Formats: sequence, C-alpha cells, structure tokens
Amino acid sequence: MSKPRKPKGRPVSGWLILDKPVDFGSTEAVGKIKWLFNAQKAGHAGTLDPLASGMLPIALGDATKTVPYVMDGRKIYEFTVTWGEERSTDDLEGEATQTSELRPNEADIKALLPNYTGVINQIPPQFSAIKIAGERAYDLAREGEVVEIPSREVEIHRLTLLKADQDRAWFEVECGKGTYVRSLARDFGRDLGCYGHISELRRSFVAPFAEDMMVPLEELIELEKIEDREERLAALDAFLVDTGEALMALPQIRISDDQAHRLRMGNPIILRGRDAPVAEPEVVAFAGGKLVAIGEIGEGEFRPKRVFN
Repeated sequence: MSKPRKPKGRPVSGWLILDKPVDFGSTEAVGKIKWLFNAQKAGHAGTLDPLASGMLPIALGDATKTVPYVMDGRKIYEFTVTWGEERSTDDLEGEATQTSELRPNEADIKALLPNYTGVINQIPPQFSAIKIAGERAYDLAREGEVVEIPSREVEIHRLTLLKADQDRAWFEVECGKGTYVRSLARDFGRDLGCYGHISELRRSFVAPFAEDMMVPLEELIELEKIEDREERLAALDAFLVDTGEALMALPQIRISDDQAHRLRMGNPIILRGRDAPVAEPEVVAFAGGKLVAIGEIGEGEFRPKRVFN
C-alpha cells in the first residue's frame, strides 16, 4: 500500500490582503502568493477582473476554510464609466457593440441613482463566470454564442456620483455578494440613452478587512531579494492577518485549552454557566486568542463544523 503523498510547501495559515495591480488576473495573483509564501494551500475571496485593481483577500492554509464568510461580506468599489460606447465585455477589453453621440448631464445621472439603490434585479455580463447549462458564460461568449443569462437579485447599499465631465462619470458603490459593477455601467448607459462601459475599476474594501491592510504586490516581490530563506519567509509572514479576523462578524465564545483539544478531535463540548448561549446556528470558538472552531450551539453543547490547527 502506497504512503499518502506529503503536501508540498509550508502549513502557513492566515489572510494576505493583496492590493492587486491592473493586468494581473486573480488566479495568477493567488498562484504568485502561494509560491512566494511556499504555502500548501491558497485561495481568494472574490474575483477581480484583470483590468480591475485593489483589494483581493487571499487565504493561505487553514484560512481557506473561512473563504465563504468573506465572500458574503460587503464590498466597496470606485469605478469610472465612459459614455458613448457599449462593449461586448462591458469594459475596455471588448469590442464596441453600440455607440451614441449623446452625453448625459450630471443632473440626469444623479436622478438615475435611486433606481439602482437597494435590492435590484441585475443581468450579469455575457463575459462572466456564471454557469449556463454547465458551461461558463465567458467560454460561450468567446465562442461567439449570445446566451440568455437570467437576472438575479443583488443589493446595493450605497451608490454615489463622485464627479462627472462630458464623457465620463466617477462613482463609488457599496454592494453585496454577486454584484457586477460592469453590469451597472452597461445599464446606466442604456437608461441614459448614451451607452457606457467601465474604463476604470478599483475595489477598496471587502468586509471585514480594512483598506489600510492592503499590501502592494510589488512590495512582496521585492522581498525575493532576501537571500536567506528563513529571513525571507519571516518577512512575508509578517504581512499575514490572523485567520480569525475573517469571522469577527459571527458570535464568539471563549473556551479552555482542554475544550479546544476536544473540539480539534471533532468532539462537542458542554457549555456551562448562566451566560452560556442556548442556541446559535453559527458560532466561533477561541482559546487563548486563537481560532479553534466554527460550530453550532444546541442543547447546551457546542458542536464543531470546522476546526482549525
């Protein structure tokens, strides 16, 4: 019987809040970070298009178990819409499919924004990762197919016009999971009768990570010059955010080291005391300030769903 294959890389865990540059894909960025940190596992929380810059939270090791909680968080984007052309990709990469000489004034743009605030129905772009009959929409679009993508509800918490000139308008949007900013630009242009597409896009916030946590990719690449391997990896690790930071929005309990050991073995623990929660569908357990498990509370027990080393 063959021995199980040992994972390549270090069992390093935590979040790296990357400031992704333009013309660098999200998958490419994850691969670069995984290689730099010599990490066993890596993943990201929310794709950024190659033409978009800004916050790309990358999970290493055990932190990959918390990716869904970050994916569900609010996001803030700053974006520029250029009027006069609708494009096949709804951004600069595509070919023009509709053109217009009309240009909206600032009052017309402001009057439009309440229609795009709150829970709205949105059709994702043709070039998107949405699956249609098992195929990615962007694969079908590259083959020349025009597919019917059903609309879906997304939530826009805040939408602000920052400034405008004759040919462009600058916006900031705070939105929920699944929102396509490229679709906003496309739909603004159609409603205003002038067409439009995204010409600049930057993500400045992904809950719960703050903007000042972002680390530019070039700053990490610069550390490759450190010849001593241990010194280089220690310098990189200093940029990592603790895995538990991703779960701060969930209810929390504090447990003992003995209880932590039981949870890591996959066993439930009994919660005692007058202030112990009675029932919670999702709770985070910490011991000594370190993340131990995500689980549920019922009948006086904490039952682990995911445990962390």
